[in-house]
Amino acid sequence: MKRFGTALVVGKFCPLHRGHQYLLDRAQAACERLVIVSYTRPEFPGCEPERRERWLAALYPRATRLVVDDARLAAYGVALPPNEASDEEHRAFVAWLLREVLRVDVEAVFTSEAYGDGFAASLSRAQGERGGPAVMHVCVDAARTAIPVSGTAVRADVHRARASLDPLVYGDFVRRVAILGGESTGKSTLAAQLANALGTIHAAEYGRELWEHKQGRLVADDMLPIARTQVAREEQLAPTAQRFLLCDTTPLTTLLYAQAMFGHACPELEALAQRPYDEVLLCAPDVPFIQDGTRRDEAFRAWQHRWYLRELAARGVRYRLLTGGWQARTAMALGLLSAPAI
Repeated sequence: MKRFGTALVVGKFCPLHRGHQYLLDRAQAACERLVIVSYTRPEFPGCEPERRERWLAALYPRATRLVVDDARLAAYGVALPPNEASDEEHRAFVAWLLREVLRVDVEAVFTSEAYGDGFAASLSRAQGERGGPAVMHVCVDAARTAIPVSGTAVRADVHRARASLDPLVYGDFVRRVAILGGESTGKSTLAAQLANALGTIHAAEYGRELWEHKQGRLVADDMLPIARTQVAREEQLAPTAQRFLLCDTTPLTTLLYAQAMFGHACPELEALAQRPYDEVLLCAPDVPFIQDGTRRDEAFRAWQHRWYLRELAARGVRYRLLTGGWQARTAMALGLLSAPAI
C-alpha cells in the first residue's frame, strides 16, 4: 500500500535536474498518483514549456503533468504570478490550478524547501473549504546532501553540470551543427574532424549508407525514410554528445536529392527540411572535385551549391560559408564554433 493516494510536486524545473528527480522519485514511490505542476515567470532560455513538458513526459509518463504558461491560462483570464511574488500569491495560484484546471485534491505535497509546511497548510485550508482532505508536507533532502545541485548552478554552465542532468535533458542543450554542401566538398570528412577536435561525436549521413547498401538504386519512396532516419539518428546521439553534435547533412539535403532525382518531394519531407539547426556550415565548391565512382560531375556540384544558396536565403537561414583548402575550412569552422553563440 502506498502512503498517499495523490501527492503534489511543484517546481520550475529550469532545467529538470537530478535533484528534482530525487524529489519526484520519492514522491512517486509514496503515492498512487503523482501530480507535477511546473511554471515560471519569466521563462529561462532553453527551458521553454514545450521542453519541460517533454522532459517530464519522458521521465514520468505515469504522472499527471501540468506545465503552465500565460498562453495556456489565457482562456481562464488568469496570469502566472511572477517568480518574486509572495508565498501567499503562489500558494493561492497552485490551489486554483488544482481546483479549476486539474480538478483534483491532494493528500501530500513533497518539497525540499522551508516553505513546505506553510504551503501544505494553505492547500489544506483551500481544500477544506470544499470538504477536501488535509495536506501533509513531506520534506525531502532539504540540506541537499543526497543530490547537491541547484538550478541556478546548472543554468550558469549546463555543460560543466551535465552530470547533474539526465542525458535526455542534456541533449536539448547540445548545439546541432549542420554541415551542407555539394558532392566532393568534404562534408563527411569535416564532420568527423570537427567532432574529434571538439571532443564530441557526429551524426553520419544515412542517405549515403543506404545508397551504398542498395548499390545506387534509390527510388522516390526512399527519400522520406532517409530524412526520418537522419533526424532519429541526431536525436539518439545528442544526449551522448559534448556541447556540439556535428550533423553530416540534414533533411534539406534529402529534399535536394528528391527534387534532383525524382522532380518532387512529399509534404512530410518538405516539412522535415524546415528543421532548425543552431549553426549551419555550407562548404563552398572551391576544392578539387574528386570522382570516387559514386558522384556525378562538377556541373552538378555547382548546381547543388546554387540550390543551397537559394534555399537557405528563401528560408531565412543564417549560415557560414566555408572556403579555401581542406585545412583552411576546418580551421575556419573551428573558429566559428569556438566563438560565443549569438
